[in-house]
Amino acid sequence: MRIVFALLLVVSVLLVGCTTVVQVEEQCNVDSDCIAATCCHASAAVNVDYAPDCENAICTAVCEPGTLDCGQGSIACVKNKCSVVLNE
Repeated sequence: MRIVFALLLVVSVLLVGCTTVVQVEEQCNVDSDCIAATCCHASAAVNVDYAPDCENAICTAVCEPGTLDCGQGSIACVKNKCSVVLNE
C-alpha cells in the first residue's frame, strides 16, 4: 500500500510540474485582450483588465534590448497567455 501511495505521489508531482498554469492577469483569447504589463520598457504583457495606469508615467527614449521599445517586438495571445513576441 505504501508503494502505491508513494508512486501516486511521485506521478502527481511530475504532472503538476509539467503543467503550465496561466495567471488570470495573463489570460486571453485574442491578441486584442492583451497590453504591455508596464508603462515603460515592457518585456511582458497582461490582460487589458489588468493594464497599468500610465497616465503620469514618464519614460526614457532609450531603446532597451529585450523590450517592446523601438518596434523590437509585439504583443500577442499565445496559447491563451498574453505574451511579448520579440522580433528575431
